[in-house]
Amino acid sequence: MENFETITLTKKDKIATITFNRPKAANGINPTLAREFAEAALICDKDASVRCVVLTANGKFFCAGGDLKAVGGEPDKAAVKIKGMADNLHRATSTLARMEKPFIVAVNGMAAGAGFSIAITGDFVLAGASSKFTMAYTAAGLSPDGSSTYYLPRLVGMRKAMDLAITNRRLTAEEAEDWGLINQVVSDESLQDEALKLAQKLANGPTDAFAITKKLLLCSFDNSLETQMELEGRAISKRADSANGREGVLAFIEKRKPNFS
Repeated sequence: MENFETITLTKKDKIATITFNRPKAANGINPTLAREFAEAALICDKDASVRCVVLTANGKFFCAGGDLKAVGGEPDKAAVKIKGMADNLHRATSTLARMEKPFIVAVNGMAAGAGFSIAITGDFVLAGASSKFTMAYTAAGLSPDGSSTYYLPRLVGMRKAMDLAITNRRLTAEEAEDWGLINQVVSDESLQDEALKLAQKLANGPTDAFAITKKLLLCSFDNSLETQMELEGRAISKRADSANGREGVLAFIEKRKPNFS
């Protein structure tokens, strides 16, 4: 376990778990949490023994967003503090999105503001049945951060993205699943177990194939059809010549479970 003040980072069985740990402050993001989140994300990215990363939170809130009390006491310094927090949050988000490992978010409780933004960045997002989702930024006279203006239109379309961002509509876990914000709703009691079960499955899979698949999907909106297909052709050819690719094909032919490295 790494030594952090506002989060915990544990590693077990090829899985790293980052847990927001400010339950008395609804896991609000203050400058320390933003910095430590970015540091933890980098550790997970660079640790070759980690094959899957899970993000969750301790307490009744997943994350209530930016801790405005941490910046509101000094209005003349608020802009600098918020920009610094946003920079670290964005560093964490970029690292987790670009790393060559699956990233799972397990949402327990309310995900508001930056908590909402963080929740929808996962490659896979599970939510407890009592979870709630709301953007909340404009209610405080602010605008979104944490990558939500990038992910939202891609996940739900521009009309629904505008609705969520401007009106601060609150979605239940079931509604978030229907809208395409998350993958699956599970019971509150089984959330952590289900996230771990998925993480174990992914950690034992062909992580090199997962990595290039993530990369292809992330760049697809910027490429033409022909450019994307050329990238696909080069990637699958390279994977076919890899150890995991050869093992996967051989296992399919031999009708057995593959043993990926």
